[in-house]
Amino acid sequence: MPGHTENEITVNAPVELVWEMTNDLPSWPQLFSEYSSLEILEQKGDTTTFRLTMHPDENGKVWSWVSERTVDRQGLTVRARRVETGPFAHMDIHWQYFKVPGGTRMKWTQDFAMKPEAPVDDDWMTDNINRNSPIQMALIRDKIEQREREGRAPAASRL
Repeated sequence: MPGHTENEITVNAPVELVWEMTNDLPSWPQLFSEYSSLEILEQKGDTTTFRLTMHPDENGKVWSWVSERTVDRQGLTVRARRVETGPFAHMDIHWQYFKVPGGTRMKWTQDFAMKPEAPVDDDWMTDNINRNSPIQMALIRDKIEQREREGRAPAASRL
């Protein structure tokens, strides 16, 4: 059975800042702890094709793939899919941003299926994503909230 995950977090920052920081692809290696590099391959309008490379896993293997990502700034949504699927039969990602009292709720939905020859199955990957996404979301929340605090601080205190 294909995998499906939904994870969300509320960030104590305006949606404009959350959108800006989470959709600044070149900064992803500093925003996410799992990515070592990101290379933009093509930009056409609101769609970006890019290569994402992770830090080596516990066995020293480096995972890398090409994804295509389309942003809808007005609708506060992002749709992405893996172009080079690797062990996935498919991987489709939907990010949504919601203005909420005190900040922004960010929701990540992933729909995928593993290839039969993949080293793990759909259930394993579902559990893995559901373990890792909250960790990454909390790191991102903390970085965005720090930037928001720095932006509100008087200039003299930022020296």
